[in-house]
Amino acid sequence: MLTDPQALDPLVAALRAGERSPVSLIDHCTDRIDAAEGEVRALVPESARRSRLRREAEALAARHDDPASRPALYGVPVGVKDIFHVDGFQTRAGSSVPPAAITGRESVAVRRLLDAGALHVGKTHTAEFAYFEPAPTRNPHDLGHTPGGSSSGSAAAVAAGMCPLALGTQTVGSVIRPAAFCGIVGFKPSYDRIPRDGVVTFSSTVDHVGTFTADVAGAERAASVLCDGWEPVTADERPVLGVVEGPYLDQASSAGRAGLEAGVDALADAGYEVRRVAMLDDIEAVNDRHDDLTGAELALSHAERYAEYGDRFADPTADLIEASHDVGVGELADARAAVRAFRSRVGDRMREHGVDLLLSPAAPGPAPSGIDDTGDPIMNLPWTHAGVPALTVPCGRVGGLPLGLQAVAPFGADESLLAWGRDLANVVGDIGAVGDEGA
Repeated sequence: MLTDPQALDPLVAALRAGERSPVSLIDHCTDRIDAAEGEVRALVPESARRSRLRREAEALAARHDDPASRPALYGVPVGVKDIFHVDGFQTRAGSSVPPAAITGRESVAVRRLLDAGALHVGKTHTAEFAYFEPAPTRNPHDLGHTPGGSSSGSAAAVAAGMCPLALGTQTVGSVIRPAAFCGIVGFKPSYDRIPRDGVVTFSSTVDHVGTFTADVAGAERAASVLCDGWEPVTADERPVLGVVEGPYLDQASSAGRAGLEAGVDALADAGYEVRRVAMLDDIEAVNDRHDDLTGAELALSHAERYAEYGDRFADPTADLIEASHDVGVGELADARAAVRAFRSRVGDRMREHGVDLLLSPAAPGPAPSGIDDTGDPIMNLPWTHAGVPALTVPCGRVGGLPLGLQAVAPFGADESLLAWGRDLANVVGDIGAVGDEGA
């Protein structure tokens, strides 16, 4: 086991108060990289990473020698999924396509982090173009298991202690699922709360930028920098929790459902009101519509690149592009309109049942064995389709591997989700083994 996550929130406080220096934190993170990267393989290789980061940390400290001038993420090392463009770094997107055909203008999300004092620890491995061709990354909890994908390296880097914050993206389940598999916190905000400019596009209708941290408070700090119009809220009252039941939940394994019920029991014992919510009876149609939409938009976004370099695309990506060429303009317009209608439907259903958050497994079960498959994102799909904010927190273990509890809020209620998420994480964080690995 190579896990050593660092909670972001107390690190930020120590850095800004001068109790810890950016250079000392960089030394710690690069020591962890030296210790774990050879086996975990979370980061895109970079020569002289330590010396670059030390220079940048020293320069940052010199610019902000007065604690009062230190920005929100002063000295925080951040990993960046290799579909975000970063000035001075090539974007490879996990592909054999030449970087010159991929690299573009620097990501707005990356620039916001750097302007807030973060230090770019390096690019993190991704499945090719954020689809299903796996990255070489392994799960720090058990090297024989996948860390999930497509934000594989970002999740593993945070879990292994290489950085306390990392950026990822989610088009189906590429933030929430790997965070759950790696036993950390994953946050996917409402659609478009974090700008997607400067990120290689998969599906413009449902692509989201998200974050990985070891703590919910750290996710809040990062969100306050990254999200448009962030307005902190206080969790004065506990939310009413809804547990999604029906065909959607049936997609989880028995282990995944056992983890959910263990979390629900702990929350009920802690005084939360829990209601059972029957919804998503048409989950198969939602799944099919999402798959058709994302496939068609992947084909559109890579049309020129694929025409020139199609022979360099991995087979799964190429197969999806080829299969999606025949989606008509009318079908695509209908699918995009259906996304907006589904978003409203999720909100209406929550109001009808009087619930503030919906709970479900963050993945069908624990991380599958092997690294040739990143696992099934099916438990995340409807919430990505709706564009509603989603959070996963660690909740029990199966065969030594983490499980995650997924909480979603109505569209735009990102601040409330994270404010409430702190206590949810505290309540379910001590749950131990909940079942057998093969369940």
